[in-house]
Amino acid sequence: MPRPQKIWITRAQPGADATAARVRERGHEPFVAPLLEVRSLADAEVDLAGVKALAFTSANGVRAFAGLSAVRDLQVFAVGAATAQAAKVAGFRRILSTDGDVAALAEGIAARRGEIGGLVLHPGAAELAGDLAGALARADVEVRAQALYETVPVALSAEQMAALSDVDVALVHSPKGGKALAAVLEAQPQPHLRLLAMSQAALAPLLGTTAAARLSSPFPLEAALLNLIDRQP
Repeated sequence: MPRPQKIWITRAQPGADATAARVRERGHEPFVAPLLEVRSLADAEVDLAGVKALAFTSANGVRAFAGLSAVRDLQVFAVGAATAQAAKVAGFRRILSTDGDVAALAEGIAARRGEIGGLVLHPGAAELAGDLAGALARADVEVRAQALYETVPVALSAEQMAALSDVDVALVHSPKGGKALAAVLEAQPQPHLRLLAMSQAALAPLLGTTAAARLSSPFPLEAALLNLIDRQP
């Protein structure tokens, strides 16, 4: 049986607590110290004029939309099980999800553009990790992106920084998270850490850091990321 390890959850809340629960289920000790924070944009408004469907690339996008609009009868397209589950929890009923990344979601939506019959709204972050709107436009899907929130770096406390010496693994869910972690490790190197990322893009900012190991998940799914924890270095 793999030995218990202390796993640093770097992603923003509320996702961090959900990841921590999954880490605990696998017999490891989570260390929740987010490096990012999700903040609603002060002037964010939802414009549903002409919209026939919604496309979400993250659970944060779902929550941001749900906090600003009571509309739940639109068709929803979502990347991955976590985003689809967030849409279900928010009250949406017509949900189609695709495994993979933004490109896979764009392909799935484009295949159904005749059924949609109108504009697809992509509620998301001010700084998007992928260009879903661009991919859909190239596929002749009418689309509009709308920024509802931003993800910003947050500083660790002195106590959290001191605790890093006892951490075995750091989990990185996004390129922005990788960039934030790289900044921390540049200021205070942790050469004993294994750095595990959701994708190659999330791992890229960490390639210049000193680490015991760096691995990216073969699939952009949290289950695949968590499987890396017990892989031998």
